[in-house]
Order: sequence, then structure tokens, then C-alpha cells
Amino acid sequence: MNQRRSRIEAPPLFLRLVFLTVVLLLAALLWGCTGAAQNNRKSAANRGPQVVPVSVATAQQLDMPVYLTGLGSVTAYNTVSVKSRVDGQLVEVNFKEGQHVNKGDLLALIDPRPYEVALNQAQATLFRDQAQLRDARLNYERFKGLLQDSGAMSQQQVDTQRATADQLEGAVRADQATINSAKLNLTYCHITSPIGGRVGIRLVDVGNMVHASDANPMLVITQLQPIAVLFTLPEDQLPSVAQHMRRATLQVDAYSRDDQTKLASGNLLTIDNQIDQTTGTGRLKAVFDNKEGELWPNQFVNVRLLLETRKNSTVVPTAAIQRGPQGTFVYVMKPDKTVDVHPVTVAFAEGDLSVLSGGGSPGDVVVTDGQDKLQVGAKVEPRNTGAPRHANGSNGSAGQSAQAMSQSQ
Repeated sequence: MNQRRSRIEAPPLFLRLVFLTVVLLLAALLWGCTGAAQNNRKSAANRGPQVVPVSVATAQQLDMPVYLTGLGSVTAYNTVSVKSRVDGQLVEVNFKEGQHVNKGDLLALIDPRPYEVALNQAQATLFRDQAQLRDARLNYERFKGLLQDSGAMSQQQVDTQRATADQLEGAVRADQATINSAKLNLTYCHITSPIGGRVGIRLVDVGNMVHASDANPMLVITQLQPIAVLFTLPEDQLPSVAQHMRRATLQVDAYSRDDQTKLASGNLLTIDNQIDQTTGTGRLKAVFDNKEGELWPNQFVNVRLLLETRKNSTVVPTAAIQRGPQGTFVYVMKPDKTVDVHPVTVAFAEGDLSVLSGGGSPGDVVVTDGQDKLQVGAKVEPRNTGAPRHANGSNGSAGQSAQAMSQSQ
């Protein structure tokens, strides 16, 4: 009986030994972690404050262009749909599709023979009526002389002969008008180019009959040099554009669909006389020389209108601008390689550059990358520095300055 009780009491003693062993292992592990943490704190204290690697750039004083951007479509400066003004058979075509023609060049010829015959008939009728007119005038002079000398003619006969002469004179004038009309139709048989431009696809082939009443033209000529671009701007910007137009001619640049490639430069011609109420925008028209043929009618382009160039502006990379509860600010690196926060006011941004109207000065070294790890007084290590080249007010110079100021990783 006692042996059974000892066997029953043995398991609790074994469990106590296991529990004690686990407690000792946990205590040893905890002591080791605490020691390692103390060692880490001592090492961090010995190393000093953590240094944050950042990219920086120097604020510069540049001449910055102010651009207004809009979406535009290229349109031909002049477009002419050439149609025949007389009826007849097309017997000759003197142009090639895609050819550049000058004003007055012969494009096509309509069979002129029917109109030459009509001209000859009108000339013959004129000759006949002129002969009758001469006879009527001679008779009138005879009748008038007989009435005055002997009274052999009555006044009524004299008046009738005068009316006959006047009628024949009217017929002669009508004949001359018919001749002029026949000559004009003969001229219309020779179709010439009304403008200088590029010929499109031929729409009528030689041998076909053409009519003045045809709905479709024979060909279309578009004037590509110069060429125009129609684009839109928000109505709030139009007063400023009109004000600057009165001072000087405004430059307009056309860029490709991806807004990366500059296609051509031209000048602003005019602002439309009304605003589109559905979109709240106004249309503007710019003219380009298009000497190299970069622009084509109905081509989509991005338009940048150079409104003005602001001289001696304080410029920093746009990447340096930060926003917080108190507004916009930049991190400025001091000579001891610690950073401070400077509130700034951004006047406008152009590409990768921002122009400051307050809070910054040329020469400030601003942080352009790594700001998420910074606070006031943090120690930094610049990875690289950069300074923009001088911008002359063109978009290309501004882009070069942006590349100089923006920092690579």
C-alpha cells in the first residue's frame, strides 16, 4: 500500500524539476538579451548621432521663363478645294500627288473646243450687229437732214430711226458681253492654283467629265508654309495674355504628343473674340514658318506660350519643396552639415525647377532627396551636389538648368 502511494507521488516531483529547469533557462536568456541591449546602447552612444545620406543642390539666381500650356491642333494656313467652274471633259492633269505648287501654276485642262466655238459665234454676232448699227446711224443722219432742209421727212420717222439705232447699239453691247463671257469660260478651262501649297490626293482622273455643280472637288491644296496652330487656354489666363500681347509679340512652341520633343517655334497671332461657355476656355491662333515641314494639318500638339521671363529669380529644384501643416518649406544644410527648416513661398514651377518669391536666397544648399529621414538639427552627409547653368529664358535652357540641379542617386 505504501509502495503504491510513493509511486503516485513521484510524478509531481519530476514536474517540479522540469519547471525549475525551464525557469533557469528563461532567466539566462533574458539576462543575455539585456546585456546585448546595454552593449548596443553603449556602442551607439560611442558612435554619436546617426548621419543621414542625402542629395543636395544649391539655390541659384536665374532668368526663368513663364509658360502657359495648352492643347492644340495644327490647321493649314489656307485650304482650297479646287473645283471646275465649267462643264467638260478633263483632258490634261499637270500635277503629281504631293507636289508643291505655286500660285498661278496650271493644274488641269478641260477640253476648250466647245468654248472656242461659242466665242467665235459671239464674235460673228457682234460683227453683224455692228454693221446694222452703222447703217441705222447713217439713215438717222439722212432723215434728220431731210427734216431740217426740206421737210421731206416727218419728225416721227426721224425719232423711229433714232430708236432703231439705239436698239442696235444695245444689241452690240450685249454681243460684247457674250464675247467676254465666252472668253471667261475659255479661261476657266485652264485650272490654275489659287495659292501656293501642297497638292493632296487626286480625286478625278483624266478622261472624266467634270461639272461646275459637282459636290466633290478635283483636288485639295493646303498651304503648309506658313501653318497655323489653334489651341485653348483657361479663360482666367486670357487677360494676362492680352496684356502681354500689347507689349510685344509672344513666342509659341509646339511639342509632340508625348510633350518631349520640340517640333517648331512660332508667334501668337490672335485671341478669338469669344469664350466657349461649355469648357470655360478661349481659343488662340499661332503661326509657324514650318520651313522643315514638322507640322501637318490636324496634327495634335502640346503648346507652350512664353508669357514673360522673370529676371534674377531664386530657383531651387522642385524635389526640394516639402509641404507640411505650416505650408511649404525646404531643408537647408548648414556649414556644419546639419539641417534646418526654412519656410518658403513658391511663385511658380517650370519643369523640374521652382521659383521662390520668399523664404529662400541664392547660395542656400537645399536637400533634394532623403527628406523623410530628417528633422531639425539632423546630421547629413551629401552624396552629391549640383548647380544649374544660366538660363537665358528659353524652355531649353530651363530644362538644362533642371538637369543640372536635379541629383541622380
